[in-house]
Amino acid sequence: MNDDVQHLKLLCIFHYVVAGITTVIGCFPIIHLVFGIAVLSGRISPEPNDPIAASFMGWMFTGIAGVMITAMWSFAISVAFAGRCLQQRRRWTFCLVVAGLECMMMPLGTVLGVFTIIVLLRPSVRYLFGEVGDSAASAH
Repeated sequence: MNDDVQHLKLLCIFHYVVAGITTVIGCFPIIHLVFGIAVLSGRISPEPNDPIAASFMGWMFTGIAGVMITAMWSFAISVAFAGRCLQQRRRWTFCLVVAGLECMMMPLGTVLGVFTIIVLLRPSVRYLFGEVGDSAASAH
């Protein structure tokens, strides 16, 4: 049991680190958002001076950047919350789903997601989360 508690503590810390990295990476599209807003406001006019193309380009930059920022920051919040849940040993299913989603974030998220899944699927860890009855605890 002591190893499981240590592994959960480490996973919690690594989830916070990956959430921070994801937040920083999610800030990069702010440059595109600012550029799109500048085009829409008329501060920057692309060549040739076509208002329809400029409007389209401005909305594309603004829209895609907004979606990217929202998605990355939402995912970072989910990863940080999963780290907190690991620390508190609550919401086992949520932690497992977030670990599966982390596997798409190469390379750090993949490593963290795989290790989190491996740890969470142990019967002794499920018992710590209160996911199984006493029969699993007596087996270990």
